[in-house]
Amino acid sequence: MNDTSAIPAAPPTAVRDRLLTLVAQILGKPGEARSLPLDGRLSELGMSSIKMVNLMLAVEGEFDLNIPQNDITPENFRSVLTIEALLARLLALKP
Repeated sequence: MNDTSAIPAAPPTAVRDRLLTLVAQILGKPGEARSLPLDGRLSELGMSSIKMVNLMLAVEGEFDLNIPQNDITPENFRSVLTIEALLARLLALKP
């Protein structure tokens, strides 16, 4: 008998792939999702403040969640890894 309650809604690699695709699209580099550095500062990769807002909205839409106001911080949106950590936490809270 399998206990599916312990299985996350989306495997981490699926979340990462979706996130990388979003970041690459927002940066205007849709073909480069796989080559984006996971720990690279998004601001150094060309992410402007307007693009960052678009990324936040895209993340909310893609993962069907609302990012709480207190989680919309530069630290949480510094890199793909920091956004991935935020997503893991928020998706774990999702019913």
